[in-house]
Amino acid sequence: MTAYEPGTSLSSHPKEDRYPSLPDEEPLWNRVSLVDHLTELRYRLLITLGGFIAAFILCFLWAQPLYNVLIAPYATHAGAEAQLIYTAPLEYFMTQIKVAFFAACCLSFPLLAQQLYTFVAPGLYTQERRAFLPYLIATPVFFLSGAATVYFFIMPLVIQFSLNQQQKAEGASTVAILLLPKVSEYLSLIMNLILAFGFCFQLPVLLSLLARAGFLTSTQLRAFRKYALILAFTVAAVITPPDVLSQCALAIPTYLLYEISIFAIGLTEKRGS
Repeated sequence: MTAYEPGTSLSSHPKEDRYPSLPDEEPLWNRVSLVDHLTELRYRLLITLGGFIAAFILCFLWAQPLYNVLIAPYATHAGAEAQLIYTAPLEYFMTQIKVAFFAACCLSFPLLAQQLYTFVAPGLYTQERRAFLPYLIATPVFFLSGAATVYFFIMPLVIQFSLNQQQKAEGASTVAILLLPKVSEYLSLIMNLILAFGFCFQLPVLLSLLARAGFLTSTQLRAFRKYALILAFTVAAVITPPDVLSQCALAIPTYLLYEISIFAIGLTEKRGS
């Protein structure tokens, strides 16, 4: 068999190396030295880092349009009176850097996932590679689903609720109280919500992987239901802004995903039996 060369993809090796005919055949990674492992890891990290830097530069050049996309939910509900402010000389500039960094992370994630799979795949058997690949594809899909939930549902609710708290000046006895978000605080809010929902939406992927590895079953998940509900609200209270609306908006979908995971794992167990 052809020896593994660090820095080359698994697909460049002969079919008999890539897809062992025997289930107990030694994986390709076991036929190389520790130095080759480290060299291959360094090669994959450099590719990922290069992709992130390129994405960051591109996103920084488009930081202002990207930020305008993020503030669209606020602009839509506030209408012609929509305003955002910044109170420090470099606050908006630093906000643009944060926007570019956040967008670059999202944009380069598929490359990171692909390089991770390329690095790990030689150490897996054929069936393990085929089982791992669907979860690798599902991860960004569920993350985007969480981000879309924030952008199209959660942020409009939060903004509308906040706008309703405004107070108009009526005579000398009242003072106008207006919503004037800071650019940095608005970015922190929507970015934290996107990350929180994106990671919580990975729950079906995580539970399915654990079930496939034999660490848990659908019966165990059903028995843990009441604790899962409490845990969902606890996690939501920690990682979302300190308001009941955001906490419930994260905790309820997370628990629904937990129930969906139980159903999906149960179907998998029936097929395997």
